[in-house]
Amino acid sequence: MFQKISFTALIVGVFVVYVSHTCWVMYGIVYTKPCENPKFENCINPYLAGKPRLQLSIYTALRPNADGGQTLIHKEEDFDVETKFERIVNVSLPKKTRKNGTLYAMVFVHQAGMSPWQDPRQVHLVSQLTSYMIPKPPEVSLISGEEAPQVEQQKQKPKRGDSAVDRPVSHWRSRLTLNVVSEDFIFDRDFLPSDVHRYLRVFQNGKKKMYLPLLFVDELSNRVKDLLEINSTSTELPLTISYDTISLGKLRFWIHMQDAVYSLQQFGFTEKDADEIKGIFVETNLYFLALTFFVAAFHLLFDFLAFKHDISFWKQKKSMVGMSSKAVLWRCFSTIVIFMYLFDEQTSLLVLIPAGVGSIIEVWKVKKAFKMQIVWKGVKPTFIFGKSDESERRTVEYDALAMKYLSYLLYPMCIGGAVYALVFLRYKSWYSWIVNSLVNGVYAFGFLFMLPQLFVNYKFKSVAHLPWKAFMYKAFNTFIDDIFAFIITMPTSHRLACFRDDVVFLVYLYQRWLYPVDKTRMNEYGLSYDEEEIPEGKAHKD
Repeated sequence: MFQKISFTALIVGVFVVYVSHTCWVMYGIVYTKPCENPKFENCINPYLAGKPRLQLSIYTALRPNADGGQTLIHKEEDFDVETKFERIVNVSLPKKTRKNGTLYAMVFVHQAGMSPWQDPRQVHLVSQLTSYMIPKPPEVSLISGEEAPQVEQQKQKPKRGDSAVDRPVSHWRSRLTLNVVSEDFIFDRDFLPSDVHRYLRVFQNGKKKMYLPLLFVDELSNRVKDLLEINSTSTELPLTISYDTISLGKLRFWIHMQDAVYSLQQFGFTEKDADEIKGIFVETNLYFLALTFFVAAFHLLFDFLAFKHDISFWKQKKSMVGMSSKAVLWRCFSTIVIFMYLFDEQTSLLVLIPAGVGSIIEVWKVKKAFKMQIVWKGVKPTFIFGKSDESERRTVEYDALAMKYLSYLLYPMCIGGAVYALVFLRYKSWYSWIVNSLVNGVYAFGFLFMLPQLFVNYKFKSVAHLPWKAFMYKAFNTFIDDIFAFIITMPTSHRLACFRDDVVFLVYLYQRWLYPVDKTRMNEYGLSYDEEEIPEGKAHKD
């Protein structure tokens, strides 16, 4: 007979299979099988192996097929594939582009001394130089009404109606990053990668098949921070043209990443959400990126296991002995405030979605902690709270005593911080100020609300009532969050909060060591492992 497999073991097994499969897929992307016999008819040889004289030409056009004309903005007459460079050119914007239109760049690599339009051995790619995005709302001082400098510039723009703030407007992509595969790789036609196939142009040269230079436009380098809003007065804008070589393995990896970002945008991810993912790949070393993948995979696993054990713990919990109900209520409030703040700041969905799921779970915990029942009488809800026993009332007394001492420090600091922010800082609206003030209080002093649970543990001289399985998974994730704090773009206060939680977790671990589990004490479900026989010397002291 097969032994019964636990759900956790099943999930871990699926996780191991997933990571192994991903590693195999990544190896298949990076490694390309070469043609072993160059004289074999299936081999496709590189055109660059003959060291031809090349030229790089870049045009702008209103349409991707250049219908309606094109304008030459830059050319490299002696284009050396092995030499990297960076050029800054000023591009004149057509009238249609200034009126919330688009503009395209047409990049050609062709034979030197020939026009790219007549060269049969030219390769070219088309890239958009404009992107549509909703402008960031202006920020003003709520007391004096003083506006930020960028708001004054926006006032000079023509009025576009009351809904202009919610309308996407054309933004200028100030960077154009180009790459060419410089290695003389010989492809085998039978093992030609599908991702490279759309970039490959093959021609017959005698008995040999040759492929033209593999030109690539790096769309991942187009970041939101580099976008410039276009208005009717923007007649000319700067464009930074960067060129560098790229290996075949990195090219294939980059193609897959660009396709993944495009797919996310088709599923509803905004330009800003996609930008967070771009930042992970573009601004991170490839070796560190590989480490990030494994860290993210373990973070996802621990998140799932923590949610699973946390829900299981609270689902079976019938007593609040040793548990700080104020801390549960505070966690619920702070999680909701953090979610509202992240939503107001338009934070990446990678951070926003877990925060939203956590908020729902915390609301459910409050309902369990206060033994709350909701009875509907028509459309009017009635809340019924359960009764507490003697041990639970003693826990509430310790909890209230700890909160009393904390309130002397917490409330003045939160109110003072909110008043300071109102006078000296700028916000989009009163709602934004309220949310920012609340979340700053949560981030700066929120860890103080974790202290009542430490105080209750101290009074009971026990930590057996805590959900230690879920707690340990969360502890691992807290240290993983420290790594993510340097990788994923997020508000500074949220980043600092990741490091703040480390201290509280270390204190919990110290209490775990200080108060070893005594089976005569109440466990996390309000039950004793040994209620009849209490060994001598094991009597619990409060």
